[in-house]
Amino acid sequence: MVTKVFVNLPSTDLERAKAFYTALGCDINPLFTDENAACVVWSDDVYFMILTRDFFGTFTDKTVVDPKEAAQVLVAISRESRDEVDAVLASGLAAGGSEPKDPQDYGFMYSRDLEDPDGNVLEFVYMTPEAAENGPEPIAEQSAAS
Repeated sequence: MVTKVFVNLPSTDLERAKAFYTALGCDINPLFTDENAACVVWSDDVYFMILTRDFFGTFTDKTVVDPKEAAQVLVAISRESRDEVDAVLASGLAAGGSEPKDPQDYGFMYSRDLEDPDGNVLEFVYMTPEAAENGPEPIAEQSAAS
């Protein structure tokens, strides 16, 4: 069986969250969507469960943090190119998201952060195939030698 990843995120406005994530190119799986939750499909193996804050609270005895005030998790999602990173950010910004910090460019890796309207942070990342296969050190050594 292939491992599937489900990331649970709280929302104060489920309809707004669904509109935001579909603007990023995701689908909503209606089989697992109701007034308390929306199943956001990123791929065959990666899903977000966007849950109303009250419903989210039924899954934990811990305090549910307000993602606009505190970071509980940063979710990184790879893209195939720098242009795809920029494109998904443009879509997210147009759909009501915000970019909380400047883009990060390490040469071998490029990333941009996008906050959804609830304050949950998504990091979209492109890493060169060489760095993905060999790690960043060989690329840094090549750059230093040039």
